[in-house]
Amino acid sequence: MTEAWEAAVEAQIRGAAQRGEFDDLPGMGKPIPGRGTPYDESWWIKSFLEREALPSDLLLPTPLQLRRRIEQIPDEVRDLPTEQSVRDVVGQLNAQIVAWLRNPDGPRVVVRPVNADEVVRRWRAEHAPPSVSTSPAEQVAVVAPPPRSRRTWWPLPWRRRSR
Repeated sequence: MTEAWEAAVEAQIRGAAQRGEFDDLPGMGKPIPGRGTPYDESWWIKSFLEREALPSDLLLPTPLQLRRRIEQIPDEVRDLPTEQSVRDVVGQLNAQIVAWLRNPDGPRVVVRPVNADEVVRRWRAEHAPPSVSTSPAEQVAVVAPPPRSRRTWWPLPWRRRSR
C-alpha cells in the first residue's frame, strides 16, 4: 500500500512539473539558507527575532531586562525636554522595578529602584549652558565618596576583643 501511495504522489509531482507549476518559485536558483553551518538548537528563535526585527533583550529574564533598562536610562532621558518628563520616565521604571520586587521571578539578581534626583542632576548637567571658563584648573573634579565599611552587630569568633 505504501508503494502505491508513493507512486501516486510521484505521478502528481511529475504532472505538476510538466505543466510548469514549479517554474518561477521564490528562492529558485538560490542556495538553501543555513546549509553548511553547524546545527543550532535555538535556530527558530533566532530566525523569528531576525524576521520580525525584534531585539534579543526580549529573551532575557525580567531582572536582567530591568538592569539593562537601568543602564540605558541616561541615554533614554538625554533628549527629553523637561525635568518633569525625566522624572516621569524614572518613575515608570521604578514602578516596574517595585512590581518585580514584590513578586520576583527568574534568577535572583539585585535590582534597586533608580534615584530620580541623581538622574535629574545628571540631566541638568548635560543641559546646562556652557560655562565661560574652559580651563581645566578652574573646573571642579567630581570625586566619588569612599566606600562604606560594613560593620556587623554580632561578634565574629576570630576577632578578639581588646580589654
